[in-house]
Amino acid sequence: MELGMVGLGRMGFNMTRRLLRDGHRLVVYDRNPDTVRSAADEGAVGASSLAELVQTLKPPRAVWIMVPAGAPVDETIDALLPLMQHDDTIIDGGNSYYKDTQRRAKRVSEAGLHYQDCGTSGGIWGLQEGYCLMIGGEREIFQRLEPIYKTLAPPGGYAYMGPSGAGHFVKMVHNGIEYGMLQAYGEGFEILHAAEFDLDLHQIAAIWRYGSVIRSWLLELLERALSKEPDLRSIKGYVEDSGEGRWTVFEAIDKNVPAPTIALSLFQRFASRQEESFSAKVIAALRNEFGGHPVQHE
Repeated sequence: MELGMVGLGRMGFNMTRRLLRDGHRLVVYDRNPDTVRSAADEGAVGASSLAELVQTLKPPRAVWIMVPAGAPVDETIDALLPLMQHDDTIIDGGNSYYKDTQRRAKRVSEAGLHYQDCGTSGGIWGLQEGYCLMIGGEREIFQRLEPIYKTLAPPGGYAYMGPSGAGHFVKMVHNGIEYGMLQAYGEGFEILHAAEFDLDLHQIAAIWRYGSVIRSWLLELLERALSKEPDLRSIKGYVEDSGEGRWTVFEAIDKNVPAPTIALSLFQRFASRQEESFSAKVIAALRNEFGGHPVQHE
């Protein structure tokens, strides 16, 4: 098939590579011309503008946008709509909020085009392992573009989720679950690290990958990280969040669904960014006031 790819970051570029390797024709655009040239060197057709990208594709066109969530998605859609024609399709493969996706799909549909939201998981390993794809939008357009999805995903790794927004909704919850899993591994290995025994954390992560009920790909990646640096001394314990965990917690509140593990894992990320916790200072001061418990001074 033929596909336009807008955004050649860590995932967009590797997705382009995976599609090229399976014989698809890729027309690519990125704000960085050097990145476009690099993709062209690997077999893609480079475009110097969105207009050139659209003109180079044959109708009905499909353009996959792989840009950061939020304003960049709307700006890209704003730029593409006047260039594209009836029955063309825009695919958002980023981590967009599903309600934004529903709004965008309505706008694109009113312009006579189609919109697919594709929750994409796989990170930097997607080129080698494939990407898990959670796809929303019109089913017939999903079927039209299925050769693209089939190439990007490993066997059994993609599916149609439902109408517009469903793909990004499922990906949002996927990432919320990821928050909880990461937090559990982090806490467990901190307890191991603090133990009275001289434990080999790399060895533990390695053996837990086989037969253990907590084995997972995340554990394989942890084993890999510990093999490079057993004490992780060079890594600062600062953990960012990219939005999906917050959205999952908001959705749980809105739907009256108890989700304490995901919520607390999100709050722990906030705590990781504090050089000094003011709430901890308040607690220390109160313990001193009501019980005479000693406080430590800077």
